[in-house]
Amino acid sequence: MSEARKRSRKHFCGHTHKRLKRARELEVGAQGVIITCNMDERKCTSEAFSLLNEYAEVLYGPEQPADTHDSVSEEEDDEDVEAALKKEVSQIQTSVKKQQQRFTAMDSGANNVVFIRTHGVDPEQLVHHILSDLHQTRKRKSRVILRMLPVCGTCKAFQEDIEKYMSVYLERWFKTPLRATYQICFKARNNSHNKRFDVINAIAGLVAQMNPQNKVDLTNPELTIIIEIIKSVCCVSVVRDYTLFRKYNLQEVAREPTNQSPGQQEAVKSTANQTQEHRNDQSAEAKTEEERKEALLQ
Repeated sequence: MSEARKRSRKHFCGHTHKRLKRARELEVGAQGVIITCNMDERKCTSEAFSLLNEYAEVLYGPEQPADTHDSVSEEEDDEDVEAALKKEVSQIQTSVKKQQQRFTAMDSGANNVVFIRTHGVDPEQLVHHILSDLHQTRKRKSRVILRMLPVCGTCKAFQEDIEKYMSVYLERWFKTPLRATYQICFKARNNSHNKRFDVINAIAGLVAQMNPQNKVDLTNPELTIIIEIIKSVCCVSVVRDYTLFRKYNLQEVAREPTNQSPGQQEAVKSTANQTQEHRNDQSAEAKTEEERKEALLQ
């Protein structure tokens, strides 16, 4: 093989590697699930695929296998520039087909954060279904996964881009005649350009413009607006039962007590309140007695 051909082959293959690498990174336009873990990202990814596939088959049926047959079979030693180009095109086509699989792991750009890209799946519906089942059964189906957050939309992580995107995205839940109580949860990773206070205020202003009857509720809101910024990508979603499902934490949902009905929980809460009131009364009586003794001594 001539020196010129070797250089050409190296040049084209190098670009192929870079292009395929970029295709596996989180980018604007992706939908999927953000999954946080504690150190072991490989184990987290494995658990995530297992969980997502288990519940997706219930909601959407079995996944159809993707055809990843590579039609290029040139011998490596006989590759020339034309063969390298054909191989590059074939690899790109194979990569695109793989991206069309139901779930694809991508580089999130942050430590202890896994991003699973979805295709033909509603991330919010799927994640809510998983948490709802775990909440009812109290079964622990993961060891290293902490939180599982759906990503239904993405945009560039600049203030003006976020506001422009959210002004349309949020209409589905908050525009008149729709109304709801809500809270905004913001998290930025590997990004120092977006200030929490500025982003939350801007989004709250948009929600108020859509319908003044939309009200903030930080205790038990009907809807929670999730804003997760990772490097230059802003991931957003609107979820239900955020408080009930312990901020979408799989470990906490499974740890919730199972032997108490809502009435029993309310009774326990009432008893605790009564106990605290009794302690307060005792403290007040002791203080009064002390003050009386001091007055006698004077």
